[in-house]
Amino acid sequence: MKIIRDPLELKRYLKDKKNSIGFVPTMGALHEGHIALIKKAREENEKVVVSIFVNPTQFSKGEDFSKYPKKDEADKKICAMSGVDVLFFPDAKAIYHDDEVSLLAPKVRGFVLEGLTRPSHFNGVLTVVMKLLNIVNPTKAYFGKKDAQQLNLISLMVKQMFMSVEIVAIDTVRESDGLALSSRNIYLSRTQRLEALKISSSLHLATKLIRKNILDVGEIKKQIRETLEPLEIFYVEILNRDFEMIKKVEVQNSVVLIEVKVGSTRLLDNIWI
Repeated sequence: MKIIRDPLELKRYLKDKKNSIGFVPTMGALHEGHIALIKKAREENEKVVVSIFVNPTQFSKGEDFSKYPKKDEADKKICAMSGVDVLFFPDAKAIYHDDEVSLLAPKVRGFVLEGLTRPSHFNGVLTVVMKLLNIVNPTKAYFGKKDAQQLNLISLMVKQMFMSVEIVAIDTVRESDGLALSSRNIYLSRTQRLEALKISSSLHLATKLIRKNILDVGEIKKQIRETLEPLEIFYVEILNRDFEMIKKVEVQNSVVLIEVKVGSTRLLDNIWI
């Protein structure tokens, strides 16, 4: 496995490669969810590139940028064992400049749900993903469905900016108890982790209700909120897969989305219906 830190060096290295390239952008602290992305990229491409970069522009003041989990040596080993060909490991000075061109999230979809309480978050996400895609120029890029709003906005960016990369969505990977894998799970105490299981329980409830043909969005959201008590809820929402408001669940075209705070940790999860 080759480790490259300079963006221009990586561009030069990949420029003459005639192979298909699968790209997995991450912020490190790799877990089984990331490994699932890497495995899929490995299956579908001749070369696999993984990036590890904790992007400062997607964190608002007072968030956990300085404390975000870092496991650099363990991450390198995971990538090597997973068959990664190139690990891109830049620092912020290599990615950002003093006088930056601005990339803004869409005015509607970028400022609802997670974007409502983190108004600059998706500007930062889209900016760094655009940069990384331009550096690697992959055939396919792989993202998890757990970050459904992020996935939707990145797909929208690729479409509207006429980019040639194919965005591949991979199902959420969960612990045996149902908790969605997240690098931030490390923040949870044992008691908080038990509380966090209310998230997956509420999504399981939503699935049961829909299977019983209870499709009214208001009723499902009400029962989800009751299941989540007493957690602090940022949002409970049910949208179609274009992230538009709906009154009734559209089977095979809906997403149930949740974001809560457990202790001081924000956790999000969803289920695609």
